[in-house]
Formats: sequence, structure tokens, C-alpha cells
Amino acid sequence: MPEFEELDEQPCPICREKKMILTEREEDIPYFGRVYLFSMTCAGCKFHKADVECVDQKEPVRCTIEVDGEEDMKIRVVKSSQATVRIPHVATIEPGVAAQGYITNIEGVLSRVKRQIESLKEDGEEEDSDKARVLAKRINRVILGQERIKVIIDDPSGNSAIISDKTIVDHPKLR
Repeated sequence: MPEFEELDEQPCPICREKKMILTEREEDIPYFGRVYLFSMTCAGCKFHKADVECVDQKEPVRCTIEVDGEEDMKIRVVKSSQATVRIPHVATIEPGVAAQGYITNIEGVLSRVKRQIESLKEDGEEEDSDKARVLAKRINRVILGQERIKVIIDDPSGNSAIISDKTIVDHPKLR
């Protein structure tokens, strides 16, 4: 059973009300190791932030996987808030102050990318909307196992992983 800590009624960094709930949980992820899962959620302003950190110090990592079938959608992904997710010729999601760490699977990563593309489709000009529509359809085809795509996660903290025998793991000098 994972260790779990929760602090209620903490001051929120956004609205300053004492409605923030802080949680920390330690979990052992098969083939990856022990991690701390952190989250902050404010009941007042709905601010939320989450992150994943390895218990052990790690070197920078680049995980690359060629997604080529519906079965690959189940592959476990651990992404820290410092990681960049790249899908060549589709999208790059850079870390920033609002970046989240999470544990999901390949389908979850693709769904997040698709949501970002769809928000561009709605907010962009006609030419950008057309490109976004094409990219969203491509991601749907990948999720259904009808098209191949490469997913790359670069993490200078080393706290990210794509947990599969198909994953190519490098330890480059990341900026």
C-alpha cells in the first residue's frame, strides 16, 4: 500500500484562500522504480498543479517509441513537469510554469496533444484551423491503430519514462 499524506486548508498561491489541499504519495511503478506523486488543488479558485519525481536522482533521459498499433495505446508513460513531449511533424509540448507531471499511457498522451490541437483549431485563423483539423484526424488514426507515429519525451530531470520493450532510451546532454 503506497504511503499517502494530505494537508488541508493550506493557503493557495493564486487566490490566497486557505482552501488548498496538498497531497503527496509514494508509489512503486514496475520497470521504473519508486516515485513521489505531488498535487495541489484549490477548492476556491480551482487551481491545480501536479508533478512526478523519482525517489532516486537520475540523469537526463530521452525516450523514443514508434507507436504502430492499437495495442501500443496501453503502454505506460510517466512524464515529469520538466519534460518536453514531441511528436515529429505534429506537435511539441514544452514545459513551462503551468506544466504538469502525470502518469498515463500512450493514448492519454495522444489525447492531451489532440486537445491542444483542437483548441488551436477553434481559436486560430482558417489556415491554422485546417492544419489543426488534419493533425487531429491523424492522431485519431494513430489511436485506432491505422497509422504509425513516433513519440519522444526529453526530460532533463530524468523523471520520465515510456515503459515498453519497444522504447529506445538515451541519456543525452539535454538543455
